[in-house]
Amino acid sequence: MRRRVLPAMLLAALLLAAGCGGPGQHRVAGDDAGEAPRKGRGELREQPRTTRTPPRRPPAPAAPPVIDHIRTRDKVVFLTYDDGAERDPRFIDLVRERRLPVSLFLTDSVVGPGYAHFARLRAVGASLQNHTLDHSALRGLPYAGQRAEICGQQRKLRSRFGIRPHLFRPPYGTYDTTTLRAAADCGITAVVLWRATLKGDGDLTYTEGPDHLNPGDIISIPSADLPPLSLADRTTRLLREIERRGLRVARLEDYVGSP
Repeated sequence: MRRRVLPAMLLAALLLAAGCGGPGQHRVAGDDAGEAPRKGRGELREQPRTTRTPPRRPPAPAAPPVIDHIRTRDKVVFLTYDDGAERDPRFIDLVRERRLPVSLFLTDSVVGPGYAHFARLRAVGASLQNHTLDHSALRGLPYAGQRAEICGQQRKLRSRFGIRPHLFRPPYGTYDTTTLRAAADCGITAVVLWRATLKGDGDLTYTEGPDHLNPGDIISIPSADLPPLSLADRTTRLLREIERRGLRVARLEDYVGSP
């Protein structure tokens, strides 16, 4: 029996209808219109890698400078009062009448219920600064104890007067590197010592240098136990010596900038 041979054109048409392409005509799913090939089921897609940067700690505040005088060509000295034990009402009148720019370094345990007296002094122009909570000698104490003394008084003065002092005087003038670190962490920008001290009898003593007042000297007036002269009288006597030396009283905070 003779086999029939299909015409070539008819055979080609049948092959195309069945989806058979020639060499190189096999399609991959998704390659139409330039579409990227899709991954088969079960294949893991590579996830972008993320690198976490650890949070940076803020730098520790710089240790505050320790000063006992101010380098200045101005013919000025600075009056600083310690503790707050003496509450001479005549001293308030003297500060107001003479417009004295005094700085008071207060200790909470010494001031006690007498904060109203210092509120009146502040009202006539006095500046209130930090002298610790309990007047403890700080040198050699651990950091936590020193920080509690300094920051504790910062909080007291802020709650009483709404202020945040930036000057600090360590009790007895003693301190160490831990004191400076704690003071910086409490927001202190300068640790204030002194070159001259006014005694209870109204005489001056000096820590170093010449035995007389010089421009830029910081004078400490500590509280005295039963002094022969009142605080107002001692200050008046000191003012005469300052004027005799051709000097005047200036505001310490104007020469030691706030933060």
